[in-house]
Amino acid sequence: MSNEVFSGDIDPEIAELMGIDEVDDVAPVFDDLFNDGRSRRIEPDKVDLSKIGFNPVTKFSEDRANLIFSSKEFYKSVLSGEGESSKRVHTLLSQFLNAEDPKDKSMYRAKLISAAWNLAANIVSKFSALTQPKKFYLRYGFLLPTLVSREQREMIGKIIVDNNSGEPFYYFDEWLGKVANGQISTSAVDEVKQVRNNQGAKVQAQIDRARGTSEFHLGEIKNKIKEIENAEEELRGKVKTVSSHQIYDDGLKSTYDSGQKEAISGIMNVCRFILNKDKELTGSLSTFENANKQLEELEEKAKQEGVSSSLNSKTLESEFNTVRQMIKMVVGRQGNHIPFLMKQYFRSNIRDIATRENVIMEFAAVEAIDEGLFKRTFKRQTNRIVPYVILVPGYGEKGVCWEPFEKFNRATSRGRVAVPIFPKDLRIAVISAAADLRWQVAKEKAQHYWMEEGLTGRYYQWFTEKKMRGDVREFFIQDYILWITKESEGTQKLDRDVRGIFWRSIPFRQELRDRLRKRGFVYNELYKKDINRSLSDGY
Repeated sequence: MSNEVFSGDIDPEIAELMGIDEVDDVAPVFDDLFNDGRSRRIEPDKVDLSKIGFNPVTKFSEDRANLIFSSKEFYKSVLSGEGESSKRVHTLLSQFLNAEDPKDKSMYRAKLISAAWNLAANIVSKFSALTQPKKFYLRYGFLLPTLVSREQREMIGKIIVDNNSGEPFYYFDEWLGKVANGQISTSAVDEVKQVRNNQGAKVQAQIDRARGTSEFHLGEIKNKIKEIENAEEELRGKVKTVSSHQIYDDGLKSTYDSGQKEAISGIMNVCRFILNKDKELTGSLSTFENANKQLEELEEKAKQEGVSSSLNSKTLESEFNTVRQMIKMVVGRQGNHIPFLMKQYFRSNIRDIATRENVIMEFAAVEAIDEGLFKRTFKRQTNRIVPYVILVPGYGEKGVCWEPFEKFNRATSRGRVAVPIFPKDLRIAVISAAADLRWQVAKEKAQHYWMEEGLTGRYYQWFTEKKMRGDVREFFIQDYILWITKESEGTQKLDRDVRGIFWRSIPFRQELRDRLRKRGFVYNELYKKDINRSLSDGY
């Protein structure tokens, strides 16, 4: 490696870059940059099955920007202690920015992308010692402050750092931390199939199944308790009706009128309902206790075999590589794969960035149209289960669903969705993620019959009848985007048959359907079919 790059006399372009605004106009000193300096189990993340919507977002950004993003020490702090990987990034960054020939620039760009990812991997390998600059490098791809404008640094500095939302939306570094400490299981990859003979993997799969069973029965219990509470409220109302009498002048009370007699009959029915539900609740509580006992036994077995302790090291590297694949998917083959921020590639308005708060609001807007987006039915019980949303660094155009739900826990596990932090269009990136989630959940539900049954089956049959070519899933995603952005507003953009499939399989909220039926003949006909279908279901 040439010593000229690190001699202290950095190239003029780099010197200028590192000298604008608040940053000193001298290059980081090589010796300062590269001097190497070298639990308990946390409860797993649980799904709250009682939630019916997102928590409202009350704050979208900090009032003041974090000055660390304009610090002259930031670049040095990211690279410090990372050995050869940081030296290579420093060398290639200098060569990339100074290259004038397009071929040379393209060559250095490719090498720099690989080197930057190696740097990130090196940082992750020492995850427990993560400093703020290293954390923000993983989170945003923020490397050299002067590669972005003053306005952009200010904007990034105003992004809310901590998760105050109560929702399962995580930045890259947060996600790795939760996987490392065992709160969240690792994302599925094809290689998982090869570890069936691994005793630790078997135990972990059994734990996942048991946890899913336990959470499923807990959801059943909460639903039954809610039903009993509603019945008790109804009972109180009927008792109040029965006990209300007209008082005559002589102090005598009136006899029961017809309404009160009806209430007395209703009281008996409500009491029978409560007793039946209480009997069911007793059985559910017993089943839940047994499921919990089995889960505790499996967790103790895993502890004895060292399964939980091995999570910290091995799975962190595996999950890092998995999320890297997610980032490649959201960027796409023809996209910009540079894994660090440069001012020409993203906007300076915080509302255009996929911050946690913005993405929650965008998903809430999609759910307001497609009310069944997060609903999953298992053993005739329907729950709203929001997937994990991983906010990944990158300039992607779309969000993707990596996993619709965990392999060993279909009942209550969350899926995994990735959304790029710096998208071309934030709304489209979120809607495409929702579309991919819709497709993959329906496909997994139909399993081997996905080309024949359910949403995917109906769409696939239309796709083949039209003799279309290409990836049927990608066509579905584009049609879903039109469904949410155009058709929900009464603008007809979809094929007639596709509109019919979506109207039935991905229905709008009832209020929206009521409104759309007045917007034109097409929607009115679909509405009438709904009525006819509901009437025929009664026979």
